[in-house]
Amino acid sequence: MRGFWNSGHWPSLLACFLYFDLSFMVWVLLGAVSVFVADDLHLTASQKGLLVALPILGGAVFRVVLGVLTDRVGAKKTALLGMILTQVPLFSLWIFGSTLLEVYTYGFLLGIAGASFAVALPLASRWYPPQYQGLALGIAGAGNSGTLLATLFAPRLAEAFGNWHAVFGLAMIPMGLVLLVFWLIAKEPPDSSPPKGWSDYFHVMKQRDAWLFCFFYSVTFGGFVGMAGFMPAFFHDSYELTRVETGDFVTLCLLAGSFFRPVGGWVADKIGGVRVLQALFLAITVLFVIVSFLPPFALQTGTLFLVMMALGTGNGAVFQLVPRRFGKEMGVMTGLIGAAGGLGGFMLPALLGVLKDAAGTYSAGFLAITGVAAAAFVTMWLIGRQWDRKLGIGEVSRASLHNG
Repeated sequence: MRGFWNSGHWPSLLACFLYFDLSFMVWVLLGAVSVFVADDLHLTASQKGLLVALPILGGAVFRVVLGVLTDRVGAKKTALLGMILTQVPLFSLWIFGSTLLEVYTYGFLLGIAGASFAVALPLASRWYPPQYQGLALGIAGAGNSGTLLATLFAPRLAEAFGNWHAVFGLAMIPMGLVLLVFWLIAKEPPDSSPPKGWSDYFHVMKQRDAWLFCFFYSVTFGGFVGMAGFMPAFFHDSYELTRVETGDFVTLCLLAGSFFRPVGGWVADKIGGVRVLQALFLAITVLFVIVSFLPPFALQTGTLFLVMMALGTGNGAVFQLVPRRFGKEMGVMTGLIGAAGGLGGFMLPALLGVLKDAAGTYSAGFLAITGVAAAAFVTMWLIGRQWDRKLGIGEVSRASLHNG
């Protein structure tokens, strides 16, 4: 570990973690109080799904924008701009947001916070050498633990203030503090890539591997953030928990996904991201089959805990591979892949809500998700050996295992 800490700039890595952590908290905040909003506005399952899905869709859209800005003006400036703009929807949901259309609109703008992914990961990646990419990106990406802050504290604050709007006003305070810390301690890496022309971005998008990464991340990250947003409504509807109890059990499940992201990057550094993802996609498929049977509460909670653990580990494993394949295009690739993850996260709660209204049960939606996870497993199994050979991915991983 000493070699890792000496190989890069740890204050910038810390700044990336804090930025991602608080931004992720803000991004899923509407999902964390979705039970309160649903009770207030009398929402159907489809409307609940869209309520949770729109911030994730916003994140997908804004990630492309911030990914381009990261390559062209630098990660630090882009991060500061992103945090300033994030205060706009927070303020709007605090003061306004009395109709469903307003909540949908401001919720979509919370996606600016979700776009932090396209800034924090390139900044962290460019400070560390190839043999430490998985761990560095895992630490920065562990900022998705911000979901824990949202689901643990937001329901309690909403109950205490008797008003879910107040939660968004309070969230402006820590976001402002992180903005100040980031400005003080983060530094642009010395080997930042020069700005690229638009043709370079289109060139990346023409490559098959870019779209495969997008698909895999739409399953791992999309599954994580989509489930993080929709689990409060699912637990509340299916197991008749109180609104605060719902937040507590969701937090328990998210704990696994959040803290296993760096584990995924570390293990992928040792044995290779391809092998890790092959095992994880199979596990995710089996676990979602169990979830679809809607078992008793204790078994369902344990299964969802394992689901989120596998998804979080998969997030780290995917991004152990990305810089090895697209190191010079990390800014645009994190934006593109992050957008795909956001689209996956948008589709999951929207699909669960629509199929719940149509079929009268959540089982249909979870079976559909199972099919997507199975497709990811088959695809990774078929292309895994080719990826092991490409650009020495397998050799680097085996060297890390030998030297570690």
